[in-house]
Amino acid sequence: MNTIIKLLPGVLLAAVIAVPAWFLGQAFPVVGSPIIGILFGMILAFWRRPAFFAFGIQYTSKKLLQYSIILLGFEMNLFQVFEVGRQTLVLMLFTLSAAFLTAFAAGKLLKLDGNTKTLIGVGSAICGGSAIAATAPVIGASDKEIAHSISTIFLFNVLAAFLFPFLGHLLGMNDQSFGLWAGTAINDTSSVVAAGYSYSSEAGNLAVIVKLTRTLMIVPITLFLAFYSSKKAATERKGSYSIRKIFPWFVLAFIFASILNTFLPIPEESTRFLSQTGKFIIVMAMAAIGLNTNLVQLVKSGAKPLLLGFLCWAVLAVTSLFVQQLIL
Repeated sequence: MNTIIKLLPGVLLAAVIAVPAWFLGQAFPVVGSPIIGILFGMILAFWRRPAFFAFGIQYTSKKLLQYSIILLGFEMNLFQVFEVGRQTLVLMLFTLSAAFLTAFAAGKLLKLDGNTKTLIGVGSAICGGSAIAATAPVIGASDKEIAHSISTIFLFNVLAAFLFPFLGHLLGMNDQSFGLWAGTAINDTSSVVAAGYSYSSEAGNLAVIVKLTRTLMIVPITLFLAFYSSKKAATERKGSYSIRKIFPWFVLAFIFASILNTFLPIPEESTRFLSQTGKFIIVMAMAAIGLNTNLVQLVKSGAKPLLLGFLCWAVLAVTSLFVQQLIL
């Protein structure tokens, strides 16, 4: 009970910020609620709030963020994933590899810290904010690193929503090619929907299914990062590491939720409510991260993450096109 009392002020503050951010995000889906939530949080960070908010804010930005990923599993249908077939899996193998290699190499050249380049790489390669939300607690990323990464991914999401349909028509792409391209090379679901359906209904349908398939890549990536991070930490401390302690259990729960949604006759209204609740909690977590972020420092040190985000985005888009033309 004492813990709940300590948590309540900070959690409620994040929820209060998340409500207007949620509705504004529904009105402007290309921008999205998480971005608006983190911006509201950053603005309110200038307010010298009482210390009793701190515990709940920290809990929201770390633990509730993990729980939100579990609920997102209820929007996954594994039959749809299998439906897109071998072509999409081959395409994703190349695009994910290209994005991660770019993040690693360019991040080193730009002398960015490991967590920021990892988050930008994961956000670019997999599914934007959701992938960052899943990865951040696994690698122990700070609120500042998460804010940098989310802001970077957001910028290129918005650009992609407007630029991709124009480029698709310029290149004379058919609906299937554009759907595959948008689904593999645009980061966030809202921007995939905006770009895909503005091209055509067929392209939009395929792009969304491909995007959901990409979302499942959260599972192997977070597991790999968990083992890598823990082993690296153990090596630096010259000690042993515990798999049980570092294992991202919330990822297993995400898989379980996906299986339930696929194989059980759960009413669509229920699964939609659960996945929407997960998305709202992500907005709360982003608001909490914003509350712990210094906006002035973020702007001053923002050029390098933006450059890395641009490089990952460009390499991802070009790789997707080349693989379609040369291999598929």
